Amino acid sequence: MTHTNDTIVRAAGCVLWRRSPVDGDLEVCLVHRPKYDDWSHPKGKLKRGEDPMAGALREVAEETGYTAVLGTELPTLRYLANGRPKQVRYWAAEAASGRFTPNNEVDRILWLSPAAARSRLTQPRDRDLVDVLVRQLEHT
Repeated sequence: MTHTNDTIVRAAGCVLWRRSPVDGDLEVCLVHRPKYDDWSHPKGKLKRGEDPMAGALREVAEETGYTAVLGTELPTLRYLANGRPKQVRYWAAEAASGRFTPNNEVDRILWLSPAAARSRLTQPRDRDLVDVLVRQLEHT
């Protein structure tokens, strides 16, 4: 069975980060989706013809209430979701301004240290993205 390009579910998201208002340490934002009862990075399906970078920023705004400044692209994750191949492009993104308001899709967000974010993430594949972000920020 071959998959044509249009059967791939295309999505985009961000590993959203900020410097703690308290001590300046790195914090990563995770979102809780009640529908799946999971903790993940803000992400979502792209609209038809939508630029992945624009989609990633739109999803961050919709799911967290924050505007973000895109940084470097992180590894693309590819996996099966409901039996269909899914491809999620990720970027590092620094939270600029905003405030979270619970909505249908996301009922809670957490700002966590990278170590705490790693252990809270539901999907192991999402943890590598935190490691890549930390390595990148250490070099800038």
